[in-house]
Amino acid sequence: MTATAYYIDGVRVPIGRAKDTGYYAHTRADDLAVRSIRALLERNPGVPADRIDDVAWAATAQVGDQGLTLGRSLAILAGLGKTVPGYAIDRMCAGAMTAIVNAGNAIRVGAQDLVLAGGVEHMGNHPMGAEIDPNPRFLSDKLVDPTALVMGNTAENLHDDHPDVTRQRCDEFALLSQERTAKAQADGIFATHVVPVTVRSPEGWRVVDVDEHPRPGTTPESLAGLESPFRPGGRVTAGNAAGLNDGAGGVLLASEQAVEEHGLTPKMKMMDYAFVGVEPETMGYGPVPATRKLLQRNGLTIDDIDVVDMNEAFAVQCVAFLDAFDLPLDADKVNPYGGAIAMGHPLAFSGARLAMQLATYLDRNPDAQRGITTMCIGLGMGAAVLWERA
Repeated sequence: MTATAYYIDGVRVPIGRAKDTGYYAHTRADDLAVRSIRALLERNPGVPADRIDDVAWAATAQVGDQGLTLGRSLAILAGLGKTVPGYAIDRMCAGAMTAIVNAGNAIRVGAQDLVLAGGVEHMGNHPMGAEIDPNPRFLSDKLVDPTALVMGNTAENLHDDHPDVTRQRCDEFALLSQERTAKAQADGIFATHVVPVTVRSPEGWRVVDVDEHPRPGTTPESLAGLESPFRPGGRVTAGNAAGLNDGAGGVLLASEQAVEEHGLTPKMKMMDYAFVGVEPETMGYGPVPATRKLLQRNGLTIDDIDVVDMNEAFAVQCVAFLDAFDLPLDADKVNPYGGAIAMGHPLAFSGARLAMQLATYLDRNPDAQRGITTMCIGLGMGAAVLWERA
């Protein structure tokens, strides 16, 4: 019989901009992750640090301050004790999401009771694609089109495949992301899982405690005036796509036995998940077949889902998702607190943020029973996780 994996809590640092004037320009990636882990355990003092069974932590660029078997490094750096193991994960944008389902699976089969799972991406220290060397056979053997290796180009390709997903509709969705994020900030939604961080800058030390990326003054006119960097007359712009960002965070998952032993209060439980492959040239479509597979396997329809937290890598993939499930552009149950277009997308970290926001929604909406976190993944994949109120 499969045991239950419970989501207990989630903590993240404020998301910064990946630039030399951004929050974390002078901060190490692993230190951001350590801050998240320590804060998570401080908020759950009933959990002894040395009782953590594993630390599953993701990064897309597993080099430099994001390398050295990240999960194990973080266990030592965060003071969990040298008996606590850990490992590193790379599934590009779905790194933390993969860490979470791996941790959940370890609990469900009875192998572990308490697991920390999350991700970190310091895109300022490790620009996307700067430290990779794709096998030349990808292109020489025509395994993928060259556009598959540039995420912005894959978004333009998705526009080509879905002409009903117009630039105007994508800009409208992007504006909605900014508006919903601003409202969520004002309502204290993110305060439930964002912790302050002390950072160093040329001007000295300071504390940051809110996400750096949102642009609350965004207007339809300002979005319409932006040009695409990916092709002449393109439809993907800096305004309707996620930014380049730095961030870290993770969640605490527990077994029923650990919940009882340590007096924990579960917020939701992990029910099922799906990962799928799609055409690399249109990787943004991944959430659609992943969500369909998940729903079909569980005998559900999208109407049975009370909330969807979807990573907004590009507005085009979000609008295509909404169309695929016959949902309106402003569907209340999809990204009710905004998303990555406003907040930013530090690659391997983002899946942890989605889980935190979904848990917060369930906590604040007692009538909501089920939710899905979903995202597209570079090189042509999609992921979706089904959660239920605990």
